[in-house]
Amino acid sequence: MAQFEKVSKKSALHPKPAGLVLQYGTAGFRTSAQQLDHIMFRMGLLATLRSRKTKSTIGVMVTASHNPEEDNGVKLIDPMGEMVSAAWEEYATQLANAEQEGLLKALKDIIEKEAVDMNQEGYVVMGRDTRPSSGKLSQAVFDGVTSLGGKCHDYGLVTTPQLHFVVCCQNTQGRYGTGTVEGYYQKLAQAFIQLTKQAPNRTDDQKHIKVDGANGIGALKLKEMEQFLQKELQISLYNDGSCGKLNYQCGADYVKVQQKPPHGLQLTVGERSCSFDGDADRIIYYYVDAAKCFHLLDGDKIAMLISTFLKELLVQAGLDLQIAVVQTAYANGSSTRYLEETMKVQVHCAKTGVKHLHHKAQEFDIGVYFEANGHGTVLFSKAAEEKIRQLALDQNINDEKKRAAKLLENTVNLINQTVGDAISDMLVIEAILALKGMSVQQWDAMYTDLPNRQLKVKVIDRRVIETTDAERRAVTPAGLQDAIDALVGNYSLARAFVRPSGTEDVVRVYAEADTQENADTLAYEVSLEVYKLAGGAGDEPKPLH
Repeated sequence: MAQFEKVSKKSALHPKPAGLVLQYGTAGFRTSAQQLDHIMFRMGLLATLRSRKTKSTIGVMVTASHNPEEDNGVKLIDPMGEMVSAAWEEYATQLANAEQEGLLKALKDIIEKEAVDMNQEGYVVMGRDTRPSSGKLSQAVFDGVTSLGGKCHDYGLVTTPQLHFVVCCQNTQGRYGTGTVEGYYQKLAQAFIQLTKQAPNRTDDQKHIKVDGANGIGALKLKEMEQFLQKELQISLYNDGSCGKLNYQCGADYVKVQQKPPHGLQLTVGERSCSFDGDADRIIYYYVDAAKCFHLLDGDKIAMLISTFLKELLVQAGLDLQIAVVQTAYANGSSTRYLEETMKVQVHCAKTGVKHLHHKAQEFDIGVYFEANGHGTVLFSKAAEEKIRQLALDQNINDEKKRAAKLLENTVNLINQTVGDAISDMLVIEAILALKGMSVQQWDAMYTDLPNRQLKVKVIDRRVIETTDAERRAVTPAGLQDAIDALVGNYSLARAFVRPSGTEDVVRVYAEADTQENADTLAYEVSLEVYKLAGGAGDEPKPLH
């Protein structure tokens, strides 16, 4: 077939380094940019096949999110704007790791296995972040798509969530919105303005927020969006990419791990600030109090604020819809207790990784999910959206119900349901704080996090650890879970779990307890048991104090 000859010729321009093996993970492929040229070409091929198989537009995003600037990566986006299906993650890994001479065979195997109609049109949209390597790597994706006879539209510089949004809009014939970056700005800004109209007495102070753009694509796009917001939000932008390095001493991951503000952003007492990550799909809030103490509001606090707001509106609107919050084992125990005991919201635990949370959240009328790192969103079932819309149109309901229904309808429009989105999440949070007349301190005070500690233990082979119950309990090695249970029993409000890293031979240890000292001691004691029972490598863990 002429198609395969073209692939063969083009692939010679994007050769695979012999012996290099990479794995398609939760975040796609991610490594040093210099190792990715052949991967990008091959993901262009795979996206074209996926498009033909699903008879839909497929997205390819060139980004390495919160990684250092010299890294890069690629993620495929499925028809409804969600992450690519698990079976095709496998194909991505197979295709990426096929040696140069075996590429065509690997490609034909996928076509055969999936019964792909090669006469079907293939249509791929792509976007990229601001890394210096992203332009060249995007060209490799384009070569992959076109060599297999697919059509490709390059949206250029976009945030990851914007490309997810575009893919969903195109495959729903515009029901989700207009499938352009401008369509994204218009939909979100309009919903935000409608919501904040219901909070009429906002001062300029309440409208103001400091945003750390991680020197990435989010800063660029937030600048473009500002005019659409009509001064309803006044943004002071820091780390806007004009002079700093992407994700260096700034961005959501840096702030979360270091527990301090990003470089170049001075905090004023009580003032709201937030940080995006490199591709703008995560957000973290923070502030300093009068004693200059730094306070972080992570994904747990965000999920709690949004789910509380939605639950209150459902009650006011008289809508019987099932709302649930999906967390991972890393969620702070205080947040779980507050949601279950105070707010009477169901909480479910899923394995670490956004795709696991997303799938679980789809089981409810309204599913709120956030990882502690600030990556998350809210999913509304089609039936829930329809009930909210019908109620908002109903002329025979009282004013309180009408207002609640309209607020719910605009909140649905403000949320990017395809994927976690820093810009959308920020606007949702700002709207909720405005409507509730709440300061960032009042939000933070809704519950107090339990002190916690995360450690990692080097082991010879991480596969000796197997877990169950959404990674909260260890099945192997024998005796480890019993030892953890015994240690946890020595402390008040305590909890601990271990799980193997997805990428390196380390075991991650998480512990929380009533005091920081107890959390630290428990984490150390659990680390010691992991070292002894799971084949520790290198030096034995040392106490933290």
